[in-house]
Amino acid sequence: MKYMTINNRKVAFDDEKNILQVLRRIGINLPTFCYHSELSTYGACRMCVVEDNRGRVFASCSETPRDGMIIYTKTPRLQKHRKMILELLLASHCTDCATCHVNGQCTLQELAQSMNVGKVSFENNKPILPVDDSSPAIVIDPNKCILCGDCVRTCEELQGVGVLDFAHRGSKLQVMPAFGKKLCDTDCVGCGQCRVACPTGAITIKHNFTPVWDALSDPHVRVVAQIAPAVRIAIGDKFGIPKGENSIGKLATALRMLGFDEIYDTNFGADITVIEEAKELLERIEKNENLPLFTSCCPAWVKFCENRYPELAKHISTCRSPQQMFGALIKEDARVNPKDDRKTLMVSIMPCTAKKAEILRPEHYTDGEQDVDYVLTTDEVIRMFKVAGIDFASLEGEALDMPFGLSSGAAAIFGVTGGVTEAVLRHVIRSSKVEDLEQISYTGIRGTDVLKEATVKLGEREVKIAVVHGLKNADDLMKKIQAGEAYYDFVEVMACRRGCVAGGGQPLPIGARTRQARMEGLYKIDSQAQIKRSDENPFITALYQGLLKGKEHKLLHNEK
Repeated sequence: MKYMTINNRKVAFDDEKNILQVLRRIGINLPTFCYHSELSTYGACRMCVVEDNRGRVFASCSETPRDGMIIYTKTPRLQKHRKMILELLLASHCTDCATCHVNGQCTLQELAQSMNVGKVSFENNKPILPVDDSSPAIVIDPNKCILCGDCVRTCEELQGVGVLDFAHRGSKLQVMPAFGKKLCDTDCVGCGQCRVACPTGAITIKHNFTPVWDALSDPHVRVVAQIAPAVRIAIGDKFGIPKGENSIGKLATALRMLGFDEIYDTNFGADITVIEEAKELLERIEKNENLPLFTSCCPAWVKFCENRYPELAKHISTCRSPQQMFGALIKEDARVNPKDDRKTLMVSIMPCTAKKAEILRPEHYTDGEQDVDYVLTTDEVIRMFKVAGIDFASLEGEALDMPFGLSSGAAAIFGVTGGVTEAVLRHVIRSSKVEDLEQISYTGIRGTDVLKEATVKLGEREVKIAVVHGLKNADDLMKKIQAGEAYYDFVEVMACRRGCVAGGGQPLPIGARTRQARMEGLYKIDSQAQIKRSDENPFITALYQGLLKGKEHKLLHNEK
C-alpha cells in the first residue's frame, strides 16, 4: 500500500490514475471545468490545482499520485489563484445569467457563488459573436464558452464524430466546426452529448415549447403526447423524487394540467417495433442477405452510419423508430376515425435531442403529413411544468389513455443499452416463462460494457449478436465488420453511452450513480410488468387486425 499526505493527513491510495481521484475518494471535491473521468486529461482550466511542500503548484487532474507526496489543497495562495481564474473566465463570458437556459445549473455560476466572487476585476473586451442555431437539435452560443474543451473531447473521444474543435489563437480562440461552418452543414448527428458535457450555457437544447404552448391554447387543435421510456425515470430528478423512480403517473397528471388532450406511451410503438424488427431479422436470416441487421431506433446512429458508412446503410432496419411508428399510427387513426373536426398535433416527449431532427426527415411524412410535429426533451417538459407552477412531486398519479397506454415490459427496457435486443429475443423465442426470460438476460446483453456479444440458437441456426453504445465504440465495431474481422447477424447501436437514460435531452447532471439508478429503474418497470413480450399486448393484436391491416409497410417501415 502506498501513502501520501494531504492537508497534513496520511492517505492511502492504490490504482487512482491522478491525484484528483484520490482527493474525491476522501471527500475533497476540488472544482473542475475540464475534467471528466471518461475523457482524456486536458488540464486546461487549472481550477483543481494543489500545492506541494516545496511550493510547486500543479493541476491535480494531470498529476500521478506518488508514494510519500505531501500536498495541500486550500492554502491562501491556491484560493487566490482559483478566484483569479474565475474572475478571468467571468470577464470573457456573457453574464446574462438571469435569462440563460442553464441558470441554476451552471458550473461557472455555482463556483462563482461558492467562492464568493462578488465582482469581476477585469473588463470584457471580447466582441459579441453570432449564435449558431442552425441545428434542429442544439444551439451553440460562443459568447458563453469558457474554452474548457469538454465538448470537443466528447464529440471526438466518446462519439467519434469530431465536428467541434478549437480555431484561431490567443484571445481569438474559439470552439467551432471547421472552416466556420454552421452546425447544420457538418456531420453532426444531433446526439446532444456536447450539451451534456458543457459546464455553462454555451451549448443548449434547441427548444420547441413555444409552438407547443400555442397549440395547447388553440381550441381548434387536438394535442396528443407520447412519452418515451427513459423520460419517466429521469424527470423526477429535478423535483426531489429519488433517482430512477418511475414517475409516469405524475407525468400523465401534469401533462393533462398543461392541456394535452390525450397522453399515450411510446412503449406501445416500441412493442410494434419489436414485432416488425424481429420479423425482418428472421426474413434476412432465412434469405441470408444484408446481414447483420442494424437497429434503427436511434436517429443519431442512423445518421452517423449514413454519413460515415453509406455502403452499410442497407443493413439498417427498414423499421421506423418507436416514436415515428407511433406518430404515423396516431395520424392515421385521426384520418380514418376522426373524433372531431380539430387538427391532430403529435408531440413526443423524448430523452433525446436527435429526435428533433428525426421528425424532419422526408421519409417520416405519411401522405404528405408530418408524422410527429414536435419533440420536447425531458428538460423542456420540466421547464414547462415550472412555468405552469405545477408542483410535480406532490401530484397524484393518473393512468395513461387507452388503448395506446398499455405496453409490455420488453418495451420499457428500450431506453437502456441492450434493451432492444432483449425485447426482440423475447419475441423470437416466444416464451414468457421466468426461467426463459432470465436465460435471455444472462446471455451477456445486459450491463455497461461498451461492446457486448451473445450467441443464441434459433432452431438449428446460431444467431450472433452485438450490442454497442457510444458512437466511437460503434465506429470501431463498424471498421471490424467492414474488414471481415467480426461477423454478426444482429447489431444494436445506441449513440449515447448506456442508452437513452443518458440522452442529450435528459436533466443534468448525469453522473455514474444517476445513470445506474435510471437503468435499474427501467429494469424494475420490466420486472413488475404483467406483460413481458410485445406480442402479448392484446391491443397490438387488435391493431394489426384493424387499423394496420394492409398498411404495415406504409406506416411502420421506411423505403431502402
